Amino acid sequence: MAQDRDVTFRGWPSEALEFYEGLVADNSKTYWTAHLPFYEEQVRGPMHELLAELEPEFGPGKIFRPYRDVRFSKDKSPYKTHLGAWLDAGGYIQLSSDGLAAGSGMYHMDGGQLERYRRAVADDKTGEELTAIIASVGNGPIAVRGNGSLKTAPRGYAKDHPRVDLLRHKGLIAWREWEPAAWLGTARARTRIVEFLRASRPLKDWLDVHVGRS
Repeated sequence: MAQDRDVTFRGWPSEALEFYEGLVADNSKTYWTAHLPFYEEQVRGPMHELLAELEPEFGPGKIFRPYRDVRFSKDKSPYKTHLGAWLDAGGYIQLSSDGLAAGSGMYHMDGGQLERYRRAVADDKTGEELTAIIASVGNGPIAVRGNGSLKTAPRGYAKDHPRVDLLRHKGLIAWREWEPAAWLGTARARTRIVEFLRASRPLKDWLDVHVGRS
C-alpha cells in the first residue's frame, strides 16, 4: 500500500466526526449517498494515508467495508457508525463520533487457538509471563481485557486455578480510546497510534508465540 501513491497523513478534520454523528442520527441510504464524496475524501482518505505510513513498521493494512451484515441481526441499520481498519502485523484502528480508538491482540480465537491459549495460560512459566505482561501493558491508559468470557472455568481446568480469570477468556486484547480533541486533526494522531502499538507489543508477541494465527 505504501507504494501506491505519495501521501502524507495529516489527521481527520472535525467534520469527520460530525459525519458519524449524522450517520448515528440518520442511518439511511439517503444520508450515506449525500455524504459519500466527503466520506471518501475526508474519512476514508486519511485512514488510507495513515495505513500507508504505518506499513513499514506494522505491515500492510486494510480498511473494513462500511456496510453492516444485517442478515442475522435485528438491527437492520445498513451502515457502520465507525470506520475500522486492521494491520497485518497485528493492530486495529477505529474512528467514530466518540473519537479515536486502537486495539491489539486477538479479539476472537478459533478452536485451535483457544486450546493453545489455555494450555499456555495454565502453564506456570508462560502463564506467569502473561500475567506480568498484562500488569505492565495495562498499567496506565491502556486497558487489557477479555472477550467472550465464560462464566466459569472451561472444561478440564480447575475452578480455583490461580489464573482462572484468564482461562475464561475467548479473546484477549489491549485497547485504548481517545476523546475528540484538536490533535485528531494533525499528524499527532499517527504518533498516538504508534505509541499504543509499541506499548502493547509485548501482549501481541506473547499471543503470536503461544497461540499463533488461525
